[in-house]
Amino acid sequence: MSMTIYSGGTILTMEEPLYAEAVLVEDGVIRAVGEKSVLRQGCPPETEEMDLQGAVLLPAFIDPHSHITALAQTLGSVDLTGAKSFAEIVQKLQAFIQKTKPAPGQWVTAFGYDNNFLAEKRHPDRQLLDQIKYPVIVTHASGHMGAANSLGLKEMGVCAETPDPEGGVVGREADGRTPNGYLEETAFSSFTAKIPQPSQEQLLRQMELAQDIYLQNGITTVQDGLTVPVRWEMLKGLAEQNRLKADVVAYPDLKDNRALAAENLPYCKQYCNRLKIGGYKIFLDGSPQGRTAWMTQPYENGEAGYKGYPIYQDAQVESFMREALRDDMQLLVHCNGDAAAQQMIDAYEKVLAESRTEQQIRPVMIHAQLVRQDQLEKMAKLRMIASFFVAHTWYWGDVHLQNFGEARAIRISPARSAIESGVIYTFHQDTPVIQPNMLETIWCAVNRISKNGMVMGEEERVTPLEALRAVTTNAAYQYFEEDEKGSIRAGKRADFVILDRDPLQVNPMDIKDISVLATIKDGRAVYEASR
Repeated sequence: MSMTIYSGGTILTMEEPLYAEAVLVEDGVIRAVGEKSVLRQGCPPETEEMDLQGAVLLPAFIDPHSHITALAQTLGSVDLTGAKSFAEIVQKLQAFIQKTKPAPGQWVTAFGYDNNFLAEKRHPDRQLLDQIKYPVIVTHASGHMGAANSLGLKEMGVCAETPDPEGGVVGREADGRTPNGYLEETAFSSFTAKIPQPSQEQLLRQMELAQDIYLQNGITTVQDGLTVPVRWEMLKGLAEQNRLKADVVAYPDLKDNRALAAENLPYCKQYCNRLKIGGYKIFLDGSPQGRTAWMTQPYENGEAGYKGYPIYQDAQVESFMREALRDDMQLLVHCNGDAAAQQMIDAYEKVLAESRTEQQIRPVMIHAQLVRQDQLEKMAKLRMIASFFVAHTWYWGDVHLQNFGEARAIRISPARSAIESGVIYTFHQDTPVIQPNMLETIWCAVNRISKNGMVMGEEERVTPLEALRAVTTNAAYQYFEEDEKGSIRAGKRADFVILDRDPLQVNPMDIKDISVLATIKDGRAVYEASR
């Protein structure tokens, strides 16, 4: 038996009362919360006392949506984050090749460029990437599109005769036939799936590095938000070797990999060595900054009448909903545009009425960037959860102003409207799109400022406490784990994060500068900052 009392700092419980003097933990479970003198009574003499030294202890952060296996794969790729020109992209690729010396014919992969921030204001093409004498694929920061060189296109089997797949685009040159290297949505995801993977052990090492990134940010429950067989093997390999320090919740791709759940029943909706399958995932549209999100009204500053496009027709989405309900599995649905949001709402409402069931699968609208007020009201009635990528206000707020105009752009990630409509809401980073920095996300939700200093909808700001709920209590509810995680209460797991300052007490503009001092999972420190 191991017992520890935490005290000597601020303890933020996310319960009533909001603050406590001390917490007693026994064998990774919270046993009591209250006054230290009371908790000390009855404890054996060997009970450890953890002095917080004035720091702030609160429930560990819970990641409502990201892709830990994709983050792991980027750790073996060229990081193009912040690249400002085509020349810089080529320079970074060449520097990586010089450093790693890949074998002839080996793929070189890169991640993180954003055409919105390149001097050329467009995507790279095969002519640019043909300067690299290896097969190359560079992935956009959104993960929805990218570009390959001629060697890469050949390896993936993309040629002039290759048709555009449903819900995707193969970029073409002026003749309308020859691929120019650009691949969008399903064209990108389906063709890049053919790229050979590194060795299993190399992937597992990268997975451990990726896991550490989450732990350093105070996150102890992590998502893999689109799990395909090769990525499931990475996760399962870590679990079987007891190398997972965080809880990981996987969501297989429903369209092509529904069988993953049936084939792995010990992991289905229950943890096995810290890994579980939480439900299914589907995409209904693309990226707002990439102008592939499906809208009811046209984009601005582009082709007249262009509204983006759907991935599936209505009947297919309804079929997905039926399968999720039939299997009693939660469904995560990627929707950025309001047309995609409407398709999800209509399909779920129809199928739920057909089923005449009282079961709750807590469907989650992932991103919900441009969801409308009338849609939020309908989501509340259907008990849908909205998981907002609220850091878009900072990272792409200025791009959204150009793409959608001010009236629509300042309402992206409408968290305040969700609260007032009675919708359960969570916040995520969609890692590896951005790093899993929860404190930065809380700062974004509270302040809603773009990089150019534009206030992105003051009326949609939330309080620091409301923002914290999105990544603690509400996130636990999203995972059906509200009785185990998300707050500091007797009987819950001792998953904590220790911060140097209280997010509820600092100037709201300083929240992003708060530091994670330690992360505790089931009563055991899994990360400690060097002091």
